[in-house]
Amino acid sequence: MKATLFSALFAAMFAVAAPGFAQEAPAQPNRYLAALPTPAERFEIKGMLVERHGSGPRALILVPGLSSGAWVWQQTVRDFAATNTVYVVTLPGFDGRPAVAGEPFDNARDALAELIVSRKLVKPVVIGHSIGAALSYALAQEHPDRVGGVIGIDGLPVFPRTENMTPEQRAAMADGARTQMSALSGPAFEANQQQYMRGIGMVDMGKADDAAKLSARSDPQAVGAYAGALMARDLRPGMSRISAPVLLLAPYYAPDAPYIGNISKDDKVAYYRALMGATPKLEVEAIDNARHFPMIDQPQATSDAIRRFLKSL
Repeated sequence: MKATLFSALFAAMFAVAAPGFAQEAPAQPNRYLAALPTPAERFEIKGMLVERHGSGPRALILVPGLSSGAWVWQQTVRDFAATNTVYVVTLPGFDGRPAVAGEPFDNARDALAELIVSRKLVKPVVIGHSIGAALSYALAQEHPDRVGGVIGIDGLPVFPRTENMTPEQRAAMADGARTQMSALSGPAFEANQQQYMRGIGMVDMGKADDAAKLSARSDPQAVGAYAGALMARDLRPGMSRISAPVLLLAPYYAPDAPYIGNISKDDKVAYYRALMGATPKLEVEAIDNARHFPMIDQPQATSDAIRRFLKSL
């Protein structure tokens, strides 16, 4: 099960879509992703763009995943800006933002920490998708006293199927990912993003194609650098340092099961739970009928899960 799950994830990320995943897009593309909420404020921290929405008492920090921008969170912002102060970040190199020098993962983690300190945020809840989830775990490990809760959306502290690799093996795989992604440009990168979004990204092919047009605005070298940084890391040894409650949302789309070893929803939840290591206060919840972007495939179910978590704090 683990090997086939990893193979599907890796293949879709690097433009080799698993057979049977892709579907035809509707004749009229779905423009759901075009209507972005207008932020009340925009500013930068260490090259990271921050957009603030709302002014509620509890702060939420939303961290997009690989090659994504604030657009992935538009419905989440609408659902929570009326009751929370919502900070949506865009990492350097993504969504048309210029990349910055240095190690991207550590730089992004430190920028998130500076956001909390500079805005005097009291125990914000950090919600991260994919690599944004890994950044959220890293932030909570380094600053356990400053984070009030973490929600990881289809993101783990170690890249799937690398959990039993040696550091050297992970590093070699990370180098390969950087090299392969960095070699793409122009139409080749756009095709890669469409494969990725259609392969594991979203159930609705119209939304997947629209998302691919937006994610293609990212810098391929930056995408490769972040992907490599994620694959080379194993954050599991530090998960026990996270004192805040953690919720991991695991999307599951049954029609994909034959292509990833016929795993069940319970299998996926159990695998994700195992990869979370010794996280002290952990919940793992499945989001049904969703692929890698459940906040777009199933926005209501995702927001409901976030609300339940916030009420439990």
